[in-house]
Amino acid sequence: MQRRTYFYAALMLTLVTVGFLVVPVVMSVMAGLTKNFFVGLKSGLTLEWVFRVWELYQDTIWRSMGIALACLAITLIAGVPAAYGLALSKSRWARIFEETLILPVAVPGLAIALSLIQTYGGFREFRMSWAFILVGHVLYTLPFMVRSVLAVLSSIPLDEYEEAAASLGANKRRRFFDIVVPNAMPGIMAGSLMVVTLSIGEFNLSWMLHTPLTKTLPVGLADSYASMRLEVASAYTLVFFIMIVPLLIAMQKFGQTGTARKPTQR
Repeated sequence: MQRRTYFYAALMLTLVTVGFLVVPVVMSVMAGLTKNFFVGLKSGLTLEWVFRVWELYQDTIWRSMGIALACLAITLIAGVPAAYGLALSKSRWARIFEETLILPVAVPGLAIALSLIQTYGGFREFRMSWAFILVGHVLYTLPFMVRSVLAVLSSIPLDEYEEAAASLGANKRRRFFDIVVPNAMPGIMAGSLMVVTLSIGEFNLSWMLHTPLTKTLPVGLADSYASMRLEVASAYTLVFFIMIVPLLIAMQKFGQTGTARKPTQR
């Protein structure tokens, strides 16, 4: 009886917490689908505001997607080999490098952006391009890629796989692509989804680094709330959710699946 009471109390607390978090989201989405939020649902439902958002801010959406994909490519090229090297190395310097690599996560995005502006702000063409925002996103997301891949590689007998592959005549390059990459694929998938999600949703860095011609989706969202009708801003929020929620679900799925593959003779 007492256990059942605790169960229902915990269930009630969970439902109240979820409701407290979900209700504002639902209200924001409904505001973007109603003709007049202040009148309510009786004013009717419409997609007019979503089309207005696309008309006014589609450039920020495409730009955010482009930056996110470019960020993913760079973090894959730099992050997977870095995680491989850290997994193989047992030296103290490797651990120091790993901790240094994680520093951008602990530093506020505004501080990272200010450092980039102070260091590279004098290069006018670079400062005015979206590549400047990309650099900030790479600094911020690279640790997540490295940690995701490193966690998978650290959970398998990588040394044994390497020795087995080497005994079969595989060189370093072939061992990396035939042994390391397939075994690290769950971490690569989880890290990739995390990088894309974080890049699309990153606001602090983007807000400090953007120019009027390089607004990203979150910056455009803030701009719409500051200068547009509430319905337009809420419709922009709906577009943001449509982009982010599938990535979050996929990240949850791929983060929990995947099995290691052992080297086989060919």
